[in-house]
Parts: sequence; structure tokens; C-alpha cells
Amino acid sequence: MSQADPTPPIEIETAPQPTASIVWLHGLGADGHDFEFIVPLLRLDDLALRFVFPNAPRRPVTINGGMVMRAWYDMRITPTGIEQNAADIAESCALLTELAEAEHARGMPFDRIVLAGFSQGGAIALHTGLRYPRALAGLLALSAPMPEIETLTRQLQPVNCRRPVFMAHGLQDNVVSYGYAEAGCRQLRAHGVAVDWHSYPMGHQVIPAEIDDISAWLRTVLA
Repeated sequence: MSQADPTPPIEIETAPQPTASIVWLHGLGADGHDFEFIVPLLRLDDLALRFVFPNAPRRPVTINGGMVMRAWYDMRITPTGIEQNAADIAESCALLTELAEAEHARGMPFDRIVLAGFSQGGAIALHTGLRYPRALAGLLALSAPMPEIETLTRQLQPVNCRRPVFMAHGLQDNVVSYGYAEAGCRQLRAHGVAVDWHSYPMGHQVIPAEIDDISAWLRTVLA
């Protein structure tokens, strides 16, 4: 069970009166500060963006010996592979939905909101965005696993299947295997999701070439 966390999201605005919001979720064991570094590297100051970096709930993570850490969902090893907790995923999707709707309540149109994330955070961005009933600006998932893919593909909302989806993965990723992630991408495409797939010579990380591609994609999506 997750522990309630009153820590508010970290917010960075690239200019006054933002005209778009990017809600960006960190990976397992990190926190909302983890991707602050990427804002200046994206070189998007002219777009007047609000970056929102929330903190995952704290919960025991079975795959890490039951250690309590920030995690969007629990994971454990079973005889058939890694099991990713469906109830936790639903809980985190509800949290991300609340954040998106909070941005809308602040005056941001839904189609000016991007849901993004790294690793577990990317999985939650996809699960939330592709089942969201209002058209978003786009979805961004970096080095993300694809848990509960059959459930997700049964519940896709066509309005967001047609929106831009940027997915990227490292060819040498030894945390979330490239083949596993690419197979998930193929399943999403087979169900009509407009995935823009990118691969890089890297592990479970983010590299400059990838950041450049993310910047170009965001500029196109939010132009």
C-alpha cells in the first residue's frame, strides 16, 4: 500500500503566462527533482511552458527487497517474469489524471497538455493518456516498460490514439529490455496508436541526441 505524500509537484515555467503544460513523471526510486535538469537542455524558452514534476507515492517495492521508496507501482519477480501491480498502476493513473485536470482548472486547454515520463513514469503516462477521454497535446514515454498491455489496448480512447505519441528506448537497456518495449510499441500500433518510435545506443538513461529529438517533437506538438 502506498503512503500519502503531501509534497507538492515541482513546477518550472520557461516564461510568464504559460501556454502549454508538460506533466513529467520520474522513474522508480527517484523524485520530482530528477528531470529538472532537462528543462534548459530542451531550449524551448520561447514556447512559454509550465513543467510539472510530481513525486510518486512511497511504497514497498518487492523487487527491491521490500524497501520503501517512491514508485508509481510495485514490481515482483514471478516464475513467468516480472509482475507489475495493476492496482498500483490504476492508483497512479488516477493521480496523473488529477494533475492533468488541475492544469485544465488553471486555464490550460486539454490539447495543450503533454503527459510524459521516464521508465515507470512513462508507463503511467501511456496508461493514463491513451485511456483519457479528452484530446491531449501528446504523450511522451522514455525507456518505459509496457505493463498490463492487454488491459490498456482494450480500453484505448480513440481520441488520444490519434494524438502524437513519442516513445524512445535504449538498445543496451538492461533494466527494461529493448525487445520487451518494442513489442509493446508494436501492439499499440496494431491498435491504431500513432507511435513515433526512437532507439538510441544507450542503456536505461537519457542522452543528448534523445533530448534533441524530444525538443523537436515538443516544438512540433506545441507549435
